[in-house]
Amino acid sequence: MISVLLADDHPFMRAGVEAVLRGSRYDIVETVSDGEAALEAVARRDPDICIFDIRMPKLDGVGVLEAMRSRGDERPVVILTAELTDRALYTAVKAGVNGIVLKNGAEDSLIECLDEVVSGGRAIPAELLTRALDLAMSGGTREPLAVLAPRERQIAELVAQGLRNRDIAERLGMTEGTVKVYLHGIYQKMDVENRTSLALIAREASKVS
Repeated sequence: MISVLLADDHPFMRAGVEAVLRGSRYDIVETVSDGEAALEAVARRDPDICIFDIRMPKLDGVGVLEAMRSRGDERPVVILTAELTDRALYTAVKAGVNGIVLKNGAEDSLIECLDEVVSGGRAIPAELLTRALDLAMSGGTREPLAVLAPRERQIAELVAQGLRNRDIAERLGMTEGTVKVYLHGIYQKMDVENRTSLALIAREASKVS
């Protein structure tokens, strides 16, 4: 059996991965729910392969990968994610991630990914490899608002101008609640935690555009 460490803060996702691997040659020796616990478990259980969720408390999946590589730990690591920001993708590939599995469809692709990784290959979807190559050629960065849809970009730019949600709603002819929904999606796409961070990024983008 091939021992696996699974780190994901969502019990539903952990149960799903366990169900997919049940009856296969992959044996989950431990599951943890945050990045720091993942690092401790790697040292304690010495698994053959690690599966990390991209978003976890204390330390995200890419952060755990970087910490392992900085210690000289080159064991296979697979990142499990719903979506990847440019920064996370570039950092993961640069740190030598062995596989990336998108949660949408993971039940069909996870074991195939693990098989490829265990055999010494790299299992990263072609579209993500292309995107990572583009990022590498641009030094790991691209226009920061490029991930946003036109309406999202418009809202981000208004936030950068210091407008409140009520003002943005009036300017764009929508409700304040709709603006809040848009902002939640923007925060996720931009991988930021709050309005201030978004405003700073959008202001910098306006300087170079």
